[in-house]
Amino acid sequence: MSLFKARDWWSAALGEGEEFDQGCLCVGDVDNSGTGHDKVVVGSYMGMLRIFSPHTNKSSDGSVADAQLLEVQLQNAIIQVEVGKFVSCSELLHLAVLHPRKLSVYSVSGTAGNVEHGDQYQLKLIYEHNLQRTACNMTYGTFGGVTGHHSLCIQSMDGMLMFFEQDSYSFGRFLPGFLLPGPLVYNTRTDSFLTVSSARQLESYKYETLAVATEAESRQDPDLPLKTGSKRLTPDWTFVLGEQALDLSLPSFSHSSSSIFVLGERNLYCLRDNGQIRFMKKLEFNPSCFLPYASVTDGTTNLLLGNHTNMLLVYQDVTLKWAAQLSFVPVAVRIANFPELKGVVVSLSSDGHLLCSYMGTDPSFFSTPKVDAREADYEQVDAEMKKLQKFIREATRTQGRRLLGTKFLSFICSLSSGVGSSTLVAFSAFLNGRYPPADLTGDITVSYSSPTGVPRVLQSRFSLPLALVCALSSPAKTTKFKITVDTNQPPVNLNSIFPGDFSAKSEDKDGNTLAFQFLSGAKVTVLASKTSQRYRIQSDSFEDMWLVVKELVQRFDQHFSKLGVKDFKKSFSGPLPLQEYFLSVDHHFQLRVSAQQYQDLLSERAVQFRAIQRRLLTRFKDKTPAPLQNLDTLLDATYSQVRHTHTHTHTHTHTLVPTLVIKKTWFLEVESFCHDRGEETLARQPHLPCCHCRLICRLAAGNRNFFLLFDSV
Repeated sequence: MSLFKARDWWSAALGEGEEFDQGCLCVGDVDNSGTGHDKVVVGSYMGMLRIFSPHTNKSSDGSVADAQLLEVQLQNAIIQVEVGKFVSCSELLHLAVLHPRKLSVYSVSGTAGNVEHGDQYQLKLIYEHNLQRTACNMTYGTFGGVTGHHSLCIQSMDGMLMFFEQDSYSFGRFLPGFLLPGPLVYNTRTDSFLTVSSARQLESYKYETLAVATEAESRQDPDLPLKTGSKRLTPDWTFVLGEQALDLSLPSFSHSSSSIFVLGERNLYCLRDNGQIRFMKKLEFNPSCFLPYASVTDGTTNLLLGNHTNMLLVYQDVTLKWAAQLSFVPVAVRIANFPELKGVVVSLSSDGHLLCSYMGTDPSFFSTPKVDAREADYEQVDAEMKKLQKFIREATRTQGRRLLGTKFLSFICSLSSGVGSSTLVAFSAFLNGRYPPADLTGDITVSYSSPTGVPRVLQSRFSLPLALVCALSSPAKTTKFKITVDTNQPPVNLNSIFPGDFSAKSEDKDGNTLAFQFLSGAKVTVLASKTSQRYRIQSDSFEDMWLVVKELVQRFDQHFSKLGVKDFKKSFSGPLPLQEYFLSVDHHFQLRVSAQQYQDLLSERAVQFRAIQRRLLTRFKDKTPAPLQNLDTLLDATYSQVRHTHTHTHTHTHTLVPTLVIKKTWFLEVESFCHDRGEETLARQPHLPCCHCRLICRLAAGNRNFFLLFDSV
């Protein structure tokens, strides 16, 4: 199955020994069913008229017979068939059949059947015209701007245009300089007729000009003088093709309403209504038929083009979009809508092969068989499993920091409604981000309705363990920031304050030192004095000390409350860390400035990236190849800059707010320790320097939270 092969949806072989040409195929709702679904009408040179309503059939037996609505043997050869409003005072569609010496208009009607054979269709002759000259082809339209019905124009083999208004003959005109007949179409937009003469040029004749020209009783010599009061027929405009035309087409959809398509022997032309050329496509094959149809892109037209190499090509203006292989050379192609499938391509060959197909491919359910179907070696699989488990255990020990980010805890809360029933609710908590949280406490709110329908709300608070955000580490000897907490009780062993995993993995068995490693990379060390009642917390990161200090104070309260100590007090020795706090605010301000700069740089690089893309797209669409002039290298470099800038912008944005919240909470906690030292101690604390007052005002203009923060301090 090839992707570039027309997929058969329905097909039929029309008789044996019959011949067909491009005028022998048309589609339309010829039976006036009102559903809008098309029927396929096919006529042959042997006089056989067939009407089909294709549909899919799971069983191939009888599929053609089920789809065939009508088959009638006419007395004369069928040159062309068309569907239109050819009967006056009727809005119904009728079938016009052109014979060499006759024009017949039929009505096709269906009668619902009462037996298993289905509906019955009949072909009824409405009117016919016997022709004095041998016909070549015909066209129809609203000649002269008349609406409500269609008129017919027949071109004879000797160059005469015969006009018929339904069941009456109007007039006839000979084309000047005629030698051999060419394709003929009617342009509704300009009320003119287009044909290609033996001079290999496209000629346009106004219907009004044809109506007032000399009456055609016999072939006139253009060199002879005209009769009194007569007017010589001349084309409105001409366009030299330089080759014989195979077919003409005027698409009727809106966005290509001014296009005239001409299929030549070696070229494809597209002209405007005034004869000016829009584009021309040189063909590298011998075409057999073509059909313009609507395109989804504004300003363009799609074309189906068949050739003598059994190919059906899809063009968008002059660009080849698709190619499908057929099993025959198509002489006529149409697009039809059927109940089960829309936009079906209907093609006909010269020997009567009628095919309804679509582009693309069908889904394949073929599965490749296993090459090696040997049974699995369970001993080898077990050995490989043990090897992988050993590797995982070693990676867990050596990359504890990386695995720390994947820790999560599961909780199960029991909610009691007070009437003897309870419900268990499970949830998980994990760290979202590479920065420490501002707090390890959480609130649970449960809304429910009592058995009487009264809404109730339950709230509870819980605390997450410190081990969720940090791990035990070796103590740091030199640090940048230090905080000392004084108590009124003798020093205690830190291993008893932090039991469990922390005490089991601690290297200091005396319990005087304990160090914590956070995900952000900072390390916090807790030192207990052996002689005094002081505890020192030190780290290179000012904000990371907050969680450890809070956890230490809470565990002190729990420890001494269990011992029955009621007058336990803790206090902060030394001045408030205003300088460290202001440095943190300055750093936060710089991060905001950097984030805004990265945002501006990202916007600038994005504009540059789109501009380079447009330049490259213009180069690729150019018909004449040209060097890229290092545009591809510039595009790769700009893309790398955009990714790098986006990473920095994302990092700055996600670390701004959490870091400042931690610093604010940490500063308020230290300030609360000072309250335990009395009002006189607070009075001796230094005031805010003037430089920081100015900084507060500047930041308050950009972020109101800064003003509220310092106002609370």
